Amino acid sequence: SGGAPDLVDSQYKGPKEALRPIYDEIIKAVSKFGKDVEISPKKTYVSLRRSKQFALVQPSTRTRVDVGINLKGQSPTARLEKSGSFNSMVSHRVRVTEKGEVDAELKRWLKKAYEAA
Repeated sequence: SGGAPDLVDSQYKGPKEALRPIYDEIIKAVSKFGKDVEISPKKTYVSLRRSKQFALVQPSTRTRVDVGINLKGQSPTARLEKSGSFNSMVSHRVRVTEKGEVDAELKRWLKKAYEAA
């Protein structure tokens, strides 16, 4: 059954519906990294995997999508913050509130994490 897309739809229902374009933009970007990108929706987030998880996309509030990225050894920046209590499966988090923030910088971090996965 097509259960996975339904999980994504349920994450972006109601008050979080406006965040869907951010999710779509991230998926569009990571899909270009290679044929081995696996998009694996869970109940509250979508896991992005290669041989292992390199990132995740989670609509955390009605105004923000959190992008968790696995970049071991990468120094945090103002934007690329340590994941802290957000999610132990990733090392960093980027808070995204609009589609335009899925920019070259964010894509570079995602690509780097993908290449290391």
